[in-house]
Amino acid sequence: MKDHPASWRMPTPKQMEKLAIEAVRRKPAAGFAEIDAADMPPEYWESVLNDPYADFRPAGLPIQQQRLSEISRHVLRVSCRRCDRVIDIQTADAVRLYGRHTTWKEAGMRLLDDGCRQRTGSREDDGCWPNFETP
Repeated sequence: MKDHPASWRMPTPKQMEKLAIEAVRRKPAAGFAEIDAADMPPEYWESVLNDPYADFRPAGLPIQQQRLSEISRHVLRVSCRRCDRVIDIQTADAVRLYGRHTTWKEAGMRLLDDGCRQRTGSREDDGCWPNFETP
């Protein structure tokens, strides 16, 4: 085995500049020429516009990122993926305990804060892995 430093495989900064300038000068490959929208057949555009997923938009923020005052559900549930502990709390109680501007993720993490039942022995790895479910 040879004792080369890791840098022997990397180009020098001067070589990297040369490669970047060369890449800018080169023209794009002929296979990737831009296609004009007028060249597309009308059937293509009809299928694109009739696609049922074209109007799909997510319903906003995921529940973990919503503030407790914005959540319309009556009961919130958080569980641990490691020890399978499940905690249900009413939204009104969560607002009273943690405040209306706290996100559900922060409140759920506080509910699971007392530690996971499944210990690894490492302080960094101990703790629950939250899963925010819909009851």
